[in-house]
Amino acid sequence: MRARSTNDAEALALSALAATLTDERRAQRFLDLSGIDTDDLRRRAAEPVLLAALLRFLEAHEPDLIQVAETIGAKPEELVAAREELEA
Repeated sequence: MRARSTNDAEALALSALAATLTDERRAQRFLDLSGIDTDDLRRRAAEPVLLAALLRFLEAHEPDLIQVAETIGAKPEELVAAREELEA
């Protein structure tokens, strides 16, 4: 399944980012693993490379992927497709 367009993939990934940041433990784990701080995250939030990294982070822990997908009203495979689109 492919995202319809890069804009759709970015919108979906931004929704996933927002959902990730609402969970303090998940947000901190993402920041720790990505090596960025909150200021850097704010500056770079719309960059496709950062959004793809977030989606890869979620894919690496299936419970997170499923929970974030449910939170934003998407299917986990749509998040995977969005990451693929952002990395294309």
